[in-house]
Amino acid sequence: MIFFSILGKFGALFASIPFPIFAALYCVLFGLVASVGISFLQFTNMNSMRNLMITGLSLFLGISIPQYFSDTFSTSGHGPVNTRAGWFNSFLNTIFMSPPTVGLIVGVFLDNTLDVEKSKKDRGMPWWVKFRTFRGDNRNEEFYTLPFNLNRFFPPT
Repeated sequence: MIFFSILGKFGALFASIPFPIFAALYCVLFGLVASVGISFLQFTNMNSMRNLMITGLSLFLGISIPQYFSDTFSTSGHGPVNTRAGWFNSFLNTIFMSPPTVGLIVGVFLDNTLDVEKSKKDRGMPWWVKFRTFRGDNRNEEFYTLPFNLNRFFPPT
């Protein structure tokens, strides 16, 4: 966006994209982002009641809590958080109006509090161990190298 704003002709080209095409691109790109996020579940044991509960609650609360906050905001003019500190109200109401943020908060909280030690294999942790260090797996070099052979100047840790 900074590049397009500096060079006027490119900015004009970007601004001339019709809104239906722009909306279609957003649908495709955000759908892709959501599906990549869900694809991380392939490494977990989805036959485990614990993982099913975490996934279900994260999805349900990620949809219902922001809907409640949005409905309250549209009817009363302010969100459910309504104190004398305006910045605090805006901060919390904005966070809880975002479905991905609410789903993330619920999922991370439940995943790290519900029966953590017994479920390392169910959570998919053994699969991620080899990717914690750069030299842990030979695929890391392919994914994490810098373009134009810049790894000569910035070696991995």
